Amino acid sequence: MKDYKVETLIYYSKLTTDSKHIAKSSQKEIQEKLDEYSQKGYKLTSTDATNFGLAVYIYLYFEKEA
Repeated sequence: MKDYKVETLIYYSKLTTDSKHIAKSSQKEIQEKLDEYSQKGYKLTSTDATNFGLAVYIYLYFEKEA
């Protein structure tokens, strides 16, 4: 049986000329989540992202053998 976890990260857009500001600012936090779950034995199995208004929602899907 597998154990599944979903981690949701939310980032807000701002007025800037840098079109990649969310990717740049989110990289460290996403890597920390990957490291955290990896230490617990989880593997990243899928990702997804969506936007709503000024927010970008990033979903990280993890699984491990229970």
